[in-house]
Amino acid sequence: MKIICNKVDDLNVAAKELLVSFPSSRVFALYGKMGAGKTTFIKLLCHYLGAPDIVQSPSFAIINEYQTNSGESLFHFDFYRITKMEDVFDIGYEDYFYSGSYCFIEWPELIEELLPEGTIKVFISGDSARLIEF
Repeated sequence: MKIICNKVDDLNVAAKELLVSFPSSRVFALYGKMGAGKTTFIKLLCHYLGAPDIVQSPSFAIINEYQTNSGESLFHFDFYRITKMEDVFDIGYEDYFYSGSYCFIEWPELIEELLPEGTIKVFISGDSARLIEF
């Protein structure tokens, strides 16, 4: 599916459409260049799922956990600063990816071989307008 987003409200529609299109999926890998809007899109996904928390990139922490209003955990990964795979193993990525909780992953190309089968790949591109493909 391809969705062209000319304004922030269009991103809301794209976030909802992604989750509705894959109701049983829990691991989402977001691809796009620096500044493409991956964190903004994850913020919308988390809010759509009911997380009132402030969603921000876990660039230095690697992972942030948010709670939905119903107590469900949502995990947000940013692997941009990963320099070796041991760092990914050290955080116990398997415990998150196979937990049944939503996992939203920025810079998944750096850990591609560790992504679970069935991971939904989301591509964000464009400059003034964003193209969301999944």
